[in-house]
Amino acid sequence: MEDKLRESYEKLQAVIAESAHKNGQNVAVARLIAVSKGQSVAAIEAMLSFGQHLFGENRVQEAQRKFGPLRAAYKDIELHLIGSLQTNKVKAALVLFDVIQTIDRAELVMALAAQRARLPAADLRTNRFFVQVNIGAEPQKAGVLPRALPELLALCAAQHLPISGLMCIPPQGQDPAPYFRELAALARQHGLAELSMGMSGDYGAAIAAGATYIRVGTALFGARPAVQPLEGTSH
Repeated sequence: MEDKLRESYEKLQAVIAESAHKNGQNVAVARLIAVSKGQSVAAIEAMLSFGQHLFGENRVQEAQRKFGPLRAAYKDIELHLIGSLQTNKVKAALVLFDVIQTIDRAELVMALAAQRARLPAADLRTNRFFVQVNIGAEPQKAGVLPRALPELLALCAAQHLPISGLMCIPPQGQDPAPYFRELAALARQHGLAELSMGMSGDYGAAIAAGATYIRVGTALFGARPAVQPLEGTSH
């Protein structure tokens, strides 16, 4: 397994470097988040041994189960929440994740701000937040609509929630490039430096549009199992 993972990792890093060079960018601008949802601890440890320390998880409880023990051995892990966050899991998320990328509604902003005020500084790990934008205005997807972004950012500022950048998932089956460019324009408009966009099938277009983070799972680990583990269960 480790040899196959190393091959995928090195191939992906080479493609990232080539894409960045092609677009006249420094390769360090686009950082790889290894999306480890549904992957084993052994696979994550293999990635750590290759020098990969940024990981993305969709579920709070799955991330707790896997990364709680791993953090004791690997102090430089940087963990991003890239899935929707329920308000009843806000406290757990704030003490586990370094970055929460899925701020998308006022209710969540208020819950995060309240919990940040209650938590002791020593327990609070999250120090950066991204707003998730529903860039294609798709009713089935999470994220704030582009036209509502200014209001949500203003609320974040009023609640002292530090927003570092924007995140999006473009519509499936369409050219992602215009959506990535739109997100980049929104970030510039609001003075935000970070852009989390691009996944296994479209990270090249995301890098071309100025992504600072790309979120890659399948192209790195291979296909996930058909049946995903339930929250709090082992696999």
